[in-house]
Amino acid sequence: MTRPLYVIKIGSRTILDHPPVLEEVAALSHAGARMLLVGGGSLAIERWYADNGFTIDWLEPRRASRRVRHVSEAHLPRIVQAYEKLLLPDVERRLEKLGLTVFARCAYRNDIVVGAPFAPLRVVGTGGRDRIVRDHRAGRIVERREHHLKRLLDTFDVVVLSPPMASADGGGPLNVDADTLAADLAVHLAAEHVRFVTGTRGVLRDPRDPESAIASIASNQPVPAAVSGGMGPKIQAAQRAAENGAGDVCIVGPHCLQAEARTWFDVTAPPAPDLKLLHRAVSITSLSGDDAELAAALRDHCRAQKLEEVSAEIDGAGNLVVNRGNGPRRLLLLGHLDTVPHPWSVRWTESGLHGRGAVDAKSCLVNFIEAILHAEVPHDARITVVGAVEEEVSSSAGAFYARDHYPASAVIVGEPSGARRLTVAYRGLFKTRVTCRRPHEHSAGRKALAAPDALLQRITTLRSAIEAKDPEVLSAMIEIGSEDSRKFASATATLCFRISAGVEASKLQDAAVALRSEDTDVQILRNTPGVKTPLASPLVGAFGRTFAQEKIRPTYLRKTGTSDMNTLATAWRNVPMVAYGPGDSSLDHTSDECMPAQEYRTARTVLRGAIRRWLAMAGR
Repeated sequence: MTRPLYVIKIGSRTILDHPPVLEEVAALSHAGARMLLVGGGSLAIERWYADNGFTIDWLEPRRASRRVRHVSEAHLPRIVQAYEKLLLPDVERRLEKLGLTVFARCAYRNDIVVGAPFAPLRVVGTGGRDRIVRDHRAGRIVERREHHLKRLLDTFDVVVLSPPMASADGGGPLNVDADTLAADLAVHLAAEHVRFVTGTRGVLRDPRDPESAIASIASNQPVPAAVSGGMGPKIQAAQRAAENGAGDVCIVGPHCLQAEARTWFDVTAPPAPDLKLLHRAVSITSLSGDDAELAAALRDHCRAQKLEEVSAEIDGAGNLVVNRGNGPRRLLLLGHLDTVPHPWSVRWTESGLHGRGAVDAKSCLVNFIEAILHAEVPHDARITVVGAVEEEVSSSAGAFYARDHYPASAVIVGEPSGARRLTVAYRGLFKTRVTCRRPHEHSAGRKALAAPDALLQRITTLRSAIEAKDPEVLSAMIEIGSEDSRKFASATATLCFRISAGVEASKLQDAAVALRSEDTDVQILRNTPGVKTPLASPLVGAFGRTFAQEKIRPTYLRKTGTSDMNTLATAWRNVPMVAYGPGDSSLDHTSDECMPAQEYRTARTVLRGAIRRWLAMAGR
C-alpha cells in the first residue's frame, strides 16, 4: 500500500492569516500521506520588516514582469529572521497543536538544498537607465539532499522547508523562489501530488472575475495574457513539475487544498473535448492506498453536472459511488480507482493516451461515469457506478464493500479486454501455503526425509487432490524457500490454483486441509470461486445486439485470471455478470499503457447501447 507524498507550496499569507489550510494538511497526514510543505515568505517578511523598522529595497529587473525584493548581504539576515523567528515557528506550533510531529527549517540549514548564484542583475535605475546589481544573493538550485529528506519524511508527520538555500560558492545563503523550490523537490522526490496554494480559485482567466478559473493549462498551450504578477512564477513552477515527471500538479485555492475549482497542469492537452474526463482521470495519480484524490475529482465532476436525479458520494470504504434512479432492478457498474505503482507523465500522441491506468482500468471507469450521466433510467430501474479502492492489491477492500452494500440484478465489471470483446467468465483463485517442518537428519540415512523432500511430496499430493476436484485446473508454485533452526528444518511453498467456474470452493479447502499433520501445516490464503455467465443471459444479449448494431463481430472471452466478478461471486448467486472495457489487456501493469482515442470511443458507444437495451428489458 502506498504512502503518497504531497509537496504543497503555501504562501505566508495563507499560513499566517488562513490557518484552516493546516487542518487540511493534518487530515492528509492522519490519513497516511507523507507531507512536505514549502513555505513562501512575502507576508512574513513584510511584517518582520515593519515590526523592526526596516525598509524593503525593491528592484525592477529589465527582463522580468514584476519587481523583486533586493536580497543583499545586509538584507539577507533580516529575511532569514523573518522565516526562522516568525513563519516557521508559527507553522510548527500550529501543526503540533493538531497532533503532528514537525521538522521545520530553512533549506540552507545542513545544506538541505544548495544553489549557485545568478549572474549580476540588470535593473532599471535612476532616470530609467540600466544599473547592474552585483550583491543580489539569489540563485538556481543545483543540489538537494534527497536521501536526508526521505528519512525526514519517514520520521516526521510533516516536513516544512522555506527559502533561503545554501550556496555552492561558500558564501552566505542564497534566496530562491518558494514555488521553484517546491517544484524542484517534487520532481526529485517523485511526489505523487503537487499543490500550489494561492489566494484565488486557481489561475483566473480574468483577474477581476474570481469565478473565471482556468480548468487546465498544458505545456503546449499559451498562458492567458491577463495572467500577471506573482501568478506567473507559480505557473512556470507548476509547468516544470508536470513536465519533469511529478505526479498530478495543480494551483488551488483560495487559501485551501480541497477547493473544487483549481487549475491542473499537463504536458499535453486532450485532442478533443469528449476526452477531457478520461485525460484528467489518468493524470491524477491513484496508486493502491492513494485513491482519495481521484475519487474526489470524479465525484466533483458528477456533482458539477447538476443533474437532480444523480447523486455522487464517497462511501465508508473510500469508493466513489454514483447513483441514478430508484427502481428495484439494479445494474451495478463496478470499476476501480487504483493502479499499480510507478506513474509517469501523462501525454497524448498519435497513438493515444499514455499513462499509468490508461488501460487498467481508468478508461473503463470513466466510460461508466459518462454512461450513467447520459442514461435515461426508467422508473423501475437504478444504475450504480462504483469506483472501487484497492483492486490491485490482495485486500480487494472496495469490491468486498460493494458486495455487501450494493446488491444488484446484473453487473458489468470494468476491465480491459478490448472494445470488441466481452468477458463472460473468469477462473477462480485458490491460494495455499504449505510448510513442512522436520527434525535434522543426516542425508545419508536410509529413511531420512528432509523438509524440502517432504514438501515436494505434500505438493504432489495436493495437486493430485485438487485436480481430482477440477480436471481443468491450472496450478503454479509462486514461492518456495527453506529455513534452519537449531533442532528443525522447514520448507515452505505457496501455490496458486486457477479453478474452473462451478467448482465448489469448500471441497478444495477440504482437500488442502486434509494434508495437515504433525509435520505439515497448510494455510488457505485465498479461496475465490470462478464465475461464468451463460451467453443466453439477457445481459450478454444486450451487448450482443449492440455489437450487431455497430457492425462488430464480438469475441466472448473466458479468462484464466480473476477480477472483481470473482469477489462478488463469493456471496452472490445467480447474478449475471460480465466484464467489459476498452484497451489491450496485455499492456496492463506495463510501461507501455496506451489508450487509442477511437478504441475508447467505440467502447463508450457499445457500453451505452448495452445499458440502454438492458434497461429496456428491465422495464418490460
